[in-house]
Amino acid sequence: MPKLRSLLLAAVALMALTAPGAAQSDYPNRAIRMVIPFPPGGSNDVVGRMVSTALGEKLGRQIIVDNRAGAGGSIGTAMVATAPPDGYTLGVVSIAHAVNPWMYKLPYDPKAFAPVGLMATGTNVLVIHPSLPVRSVKELVALAKQKPGELQYASAGVGSFQHLGTELFKLEAGIDLLHVPFKGGGPSMNDVLGGHTKIMMSSLVQTTPHIKSGRLLALATGGKKRNPVLPDVPTVAEAGVPTYEALNWWGIVAPAGTPQAIIDKLNAALSQVQDMPDVQKQFDLQGAAVQKMSPADFGKFVLTEMARWERVVKQANIKAQ
Repeated sequence: MPKLRSLLLAAVALMALTAPGAAQSDYPNRAIRMVIPFPPGGSNDVVGRMVSTALGEKLGRQIIVDNRAGAGGSIGTAMVATAPPDGYTLGVVSIAHAVNPWMYKLPYDPKAFAPVGLMATGTNVLVIHPSLPVRSVKELVALAKQKPGELQYASAGVGSFQHLGTELFKLEAGIDLLHVPFKGGGPSMNDVLGGHTKIMMSSLVQTTPHIKSGRLLALATGGKKRNPVLPDVPTVAEAGVPTYEALNWWGIVAPAGTPQAIIDKLNAALSQVQDMPDVQKQFDLQGAAVQKMSPADFGKFVLTEMARWERVVKQANIKAQ
């Protein structure tokens, strides 16, 4: 009997240690995987790796980055959706997460995630080749209305932020520009620098060196406020299209059903990372800005972004290729 009683007590103790509450209280007790649904080198990868390193330090556990690219980010995001909801698989989401539901038949519900928090936002910038005879947004809009469908703009491909940001500009300005998609941001930028395609709305990270050198002219940036990287360049709204705003953004999600205690712990650690001067400086250099949100507010933000880009995708009749 004493031996049986000891075994029963040991079993009860083991159950207590492995109960959900216990698992949450000592979270994390092993490495965490951060799925980035795009290849290395892009903005999702740069932001995801930068934050993952610092976040791992705050949590006291290594965060292992796992790039799983394909189908506009939906392949990697599907991995997060189907992972155990225990806090040990997280995913980086961006504007693509709000666009993909309207372009792809997804193997997951884009709303069925546990939002952790927003990491940062970054605006785009409207640039032209100097040979185009305009020097302001108003002049560009006027020229486009004189030549509907003739002026060409370059993008990194169908569904890219460059593509969608320009399509939103077309809708808000009431103009028609001809889309010239390329396989990536590098080829599209080279074409504009060569003066073949003369218009582009791209990230500040990619364009700022060429603006500073004079090889491209910046007409406006896409955020609500002027960007400190280009303080003398007006926003698109200031420059004549008052309803325009386009931001790329990067956040963290977990599988649906992840305990709220774990989500709150991750959000608190993320907030500490965002307060780090080195992290803020790195974002500044990228032309982006730290932006904090609670898990609930980030969830609402994602739904708002989905509604915004649904309109653009449907009105511009954008199809996946």
